[in-house]
Amino acid sequence: MAKKKAAATDLPEPATHHDVVIVGTGFSGLGMGIFLKKAGRHDFLILEKAGDIGGTWRDNDYPGAACDVPSHMYSFSFEQNPDWSRMYSGQAEILAYMKGCADKYDLMPHVRCNQELLEARWDDAEQRWHLRTGSGHRYTARVLVSGIGGLSRPALPKVNGLDQFEGTVFHSARWNHDYDLRGKRVAVIGTGASAIQFVPEIAPKVDKLVLFQRTAPWLVPKPDGQLPEALKTAFRKIPGVQTLFRNSIYWQAEAFGVGFINPKLMAPIEKLSRFHLERQITDPALRAKLTPNYTIGCKRVLFTNNYYPALARDNVEVVAAGVKEVRAHSVIASDGSEHDVDAIICGTGFDVADPLGPLNIIDGSGTPVPHDGSMQAYLGITLKHLPNLFMLLGPNTALGHNSIIFMIESQINYVMQCLDEMDRRQAASMLVKDSAVESYNARIQASLKKMVWSAGGCKSWYINDKGENFTIWPGFTWKYWLKTRKPDFRKMQFKN
Repeated sequence: MAKKKAAATDLPEPATHHDVVIVGTGFSGLGMGIFLKKAGRHDFLILEKAGDIGGTWRDNDYPGAACDVPSHMYSFSFEQNPDWSRMYSGQAEILAYMKGCADKYDLMPHVRCNQELLEARWDDAEQRWHLRTGSGHRYTARVLVSGIGGLSRPALPKVNGLDQFEGTVFHSARWNHDYDLRGKRVAVIGTGASAIQFVPEIAPKVDKLVLFQRTAPWLVPKPDGQLPEALKTAFRKIPGVQTLFRNSIYWQAEAFGVGFINPKLMAPIEKLSRFHLERQITDPALRAKLTPNYTIGCKRVLFTNNYYPALARDNVEVVAAGVKEVRAHSVIASDGSEHDVDAIICGTGFDVADPLGPLNIIDGSGTPVPHDGSMQAYLGITLKHLPNLFMLLGPNTALGHNSIIFMIESQINYVMQCLDEMDRRQAASMLVKDSAVESYNARIQASLKKMVWSAGGCKSWYINDKGENFTIWPGFTWKYWLKTRKPDFRKMQFKN
């Protein structure tokens, strides 16, 4: 019997080609799309792994989720919002702002949701990227822009028995809103930026909260509050007022960054932090547990007004030890104490070691980019052997003191100039020279060794297993702006 011929619908769809394909719909991906639109470049797609846009601010909807950068700085400079409700906006308001930007600039027709990019392969002969998504869709692109972001992949703690726990377990970035915490015994693992926000929200609801703290964080008061209607009116009606307000926030943050460059200058901030602790925690034993033993700034400095009071509640216990193992109904701390719990919430941060995440990037020779936590890129944007690939928030572009949106806009402006230069030269591809990547990163790493993240006496997610910092930008953001303001095309190779 002759073999039945496959129907046309059974055949794989041919790859659709676009000039630019962007990965991710966080601030990076949306910003890149807006810049392309404003420049009259409409042949682009934005691939999103989830069912809706928003990136970090879509996923992190845990109770109390908010930004620790003032709203007027944590937004696009070209799309300032006069109506932020408070100085530090919450998750829902930030996500609404992002969706508003996407609608205003008509980005949604370019977005393809539920399209997680799994593989990107560069073809030297065709001078284009071949892309494959988890849904089986295939695309080709002249230019690939990664807006994946570092806070997109939750990191669960590597604890024996966690998968055997018979209660409920979830990460703060995958909050289980269907699970009612009222009256439950809850373990929280981690004391980072997310935990200090959700712990005060859930502590009054639970029967018992046990917080496992491996390292005490440095906390400072958060100058938050509702923004007066009169100020919002001034932002809307008086030209330049909102820009002046935004600029004042920017330069205050830059002044804070001085301490990262010279740890000795962090003394006033450390004094403020110690006063904050002493004022809110009166119990000497608890205060001792919550006092950090490393230089402030070595780990992320956190802003909060209600975390310490939550820990002082009668139904909250701080265990100043890591987690040794998890059993069917309990958590065993490294000090040997056992704690019976109904649920475990992991506030253990994200996998930030690899800016490209699980994406399999393959160069023209068939060699995949290694995922070893030591990626080097020129200006954190372009990589060796990978033409027409641009990263937003690549290696050494994260911050500890200012708005990451400022860095994103600097990078997008750089990418746009590269696209214009390729057009001007009628070049099919642009590739950074190996020597540029190597010399740039040698300077970056030499600078970082003198700064608080390496010299502050702590272990943080900024530093990899080899003691190298491929995460943080070493210094002021205005210096990064200067470096990216006008590309040095002598460090690039163009191919027609």
